[in-house]
Amino acid sequence: MEDVKSLDKFTAPFNQQIELLEVTFEGDTKLLRLRIKEGKRFTIFDMDVETAERWGKGMMDWATSSK
Repeated sequence: MEDVKSLDKFTAPFNQQIELLEVTFEGDTKLLRLRIKEGKRFTIFDMDVETAERWGKGMMDWATSSK
């Protein structure tokens, strides 16, 4: 059993629907779920805290240097 909580939902360029969810599994294991919908296709990626931190830092570094 898992508990799913929506954290954010938005539309990215090229009409990609992005949703960030917090998923809590039995035993209180929490993962961040990234769900991308492109037309009829879905991409779902679950990540732990360390992966989310690294990914987020890389994205922030890129965004800051691209302004």
